[in-house]
Amino acid sequence: MMKIWFLVGLCFYLPSEASGYTWIKGTASYPAPCPGRYCGRTQIGDGNYSTCGSCPRGSKVLNPEKSSLCSPCTQNPSFYDQLYLAFIVVTSLLSHWVAIDYSAKRNRFTLDILVLHGSALVETAAAALGALLVSQPVGQLSLYSCSVTRLSDWYPVFFNPVPNYEEKLYCTQEIVFPLYSIVFIFYFLSLLALLVVRPCLSSKFLPGRGRNSVYAALYFLPGYALLHALLGGLIYYSFSYIIIILSLISCAAHLAFKLDQTLVALVTSTVKDTRNLVILLGHWCLHAYGIIAVTQLKDTYQFGLLGLVPLPALFYVLTARFTDPNKINAIYEDD
Repeated sequence: MMKIWFLVGLCFYLPSEASGYTWIKGTASYPAPCPGRYCGRTQIGDGNYSTCGSCPRGSKVLNPEKSSLCSPCTQNPSFYDQLYLAFIVVTSLLSHWVAIDYSAKRNRFTLDILVLHGSALVETAAAALGALLVSQPVGQLSLYSCSVTRLSDWYPVFFNPVPNYEEKLYCTQEIVFPLYSIVFIFYFLSLLALLVVRPCLSSKFLPGRGRNSVYAALYFLPGYALLHALLGGLIYYSFSYIIIILSLISCAAHLAFKLDQTLVALVTSTVKDTRNLVILLGHWCLHAYGIIAVTQLKDTYQFGLLGLVPLPALFYVLTARFTDPNKINAIYEDD
């Protein structure tokens, strides 16, 4: 009963007219605040400032709490941003190599397979270099970047404000410049380099089966681009953990395919076989890359975590005999 009387009394203290959000809708003589976090103003010819809207490419509102002026982004990418872009390149390269290796269906490195692996490496490197050169500053091996502060920076399309529930302001732009657009450029150049270089080499060095790796790339490159368009922000914040988890699963799967799961057989097959040794070292490199991406090596003691890189493979080799299906079946048969 007391709550009801409290609400009734509160109604008498409410103002008769609620005041809405006040802002300058048109041009302004100063960079007046704009609704939303991503709407800004640009300086126009007569010294005034434009209406609130999206900032030009390569610029954003740096401090929306103080000013809505669109300022160009001239910062260098952070170490984490560089690791993310390298992750995109490495993922594409590894996908090419896996597709080539799977389509060749050979247990050893031969000249024809190495040629196609080298072709994939050159294609990916050329695409990465081209994407870097066409991005701002154009023609230089450096990048201008806008810092990423939150997940919503990747999805400004969902944060177009509707001040006072009237007309919506469309302020969608690349807040995370150039982390969003440069990836699409890289995938396009990778696809172009693939179609120009790989078919000729595949038909010469690996006729028949070599084209399957080209077909696979025609699927996974657009697929990666679609994933980036939809889940770019989520991948940006979780790619370090994705690397660690997938590399652990891949390492365990590679060792599990060995027919002989004894300790001696696993060690000798890995050390003596060049292909298996290269695959194992590749997994260790991915482990180390994931650890570096998670910790960013901000403290000295974090360098010691790199010593844990061989641990998953060693754990599998030492415990494989306890999970041998033949031994488990033998135990049940004895019972």
